[in-house]
Amino acid sequence: MNNKNKNNNRFDNQKDWISIICWGIIGAIHAVPSIGLFNPWIITKLYDIDIQSNAFLLLHHRAALFLSITINCIWAIFNPNVRKLAAVTVGLSMISFLFIYWNCGSPIVLRNIAQADCVGLFCLIIIIKQFFK
Repeated sequence: MNNKNKNNNRFDNQKDWISIICWGIIGAIHAVPSIGLFNPWIITKLYDIDIQSNAFLLLHHRAALFLSITINCIWAIFNPNVRKLAAVTVGLSMISFLFIYWNCGSPIVLRNIAQADCVGLFCLIIIIKQFFK
């Protein structure tokens, strides 16, 4: 019986590591655009936009929002109690971008961002499935 409990603990620990890895991937996906808050050149590169445009101002602010998502992901790695709220926040961000992206005809210039969000959603699905086990 002790052996069975050890196996269950090892399995739970493995599920936790999978979750941690997934949170890390999602956090990394959002960390790249959040760097634009401190280095605006990255925004011009990621979104193919002129630094003098009005849209740049919104994207610069968006970088701050991505920083908050990245912090949520890092926090979720270390504190399982925040994972559900972090999942909602991250999911809302990725799903809303993909919905808008596809509704706007899937612009080629944003394809890499959409692909990264698809990877992030896959990781998020793995995380969410663990909530219900």
